[in-house]
Amino acid sequence: MNNIYLIGFMGTGKSAAAAYLMRQYGLPRVEMDREIEADCGMSVAEIFADQGEEAFRQRETLLLRKIAEKEEVVVSCGGGVPLRKVNVDLMHASGTVILLTASPETILKRVEHSHDRPILNGRKNAEGIRLLMEQRQKDYAEAADYVICTDGKRVADVGEEIYRIIKP
Repeated sequence: MNNIYLIGFMGTGKSAAAAYLMRQYGLPRVEMDREIEADCGMSVAEIFADQGEEAFRQRETLLLRKIAEKEEVVVSCGGGVPLRKVNVDLMHASGTVILLTASPETILKRVEHSHDRPILNGRKNAEGIRLLMEQRQKDYAEAADYVICTDGKRVADVGEEIYRIIKP
């Protein structure tokens, strides 16, 4: 099995699904945002504020280069990872890319109490989320090998769908 890259907009369930696969099947996981935070000693929001979005995106690419050298890792990617072609190329060269989707309303319910999502500043409403999702939709779709909608599904259901893809 190659690496499994879970991509998608924030709040679609990437972290929860990766954690499920780790617990249920012992698959090692990487939470890209948490790895970058640990490396920098600050939160994603602080990195955006202090160093800017481009510096954060460069850190994502550097981390992906390291991950691409591993095998059989489930990677919960930050929502912006598939927006850079170099990242998509790295993911495809080392694994399978699974896009998790959800409606703007579902995403809003999942992230409404989170304060560590700088991309949503001033847009934490269904319409703001919808507009940002539309901007990213083409990049997400082009990067994905498979798509799973997480609306109305339990984490275990999503995890099992992913597992059926990676271990047919």
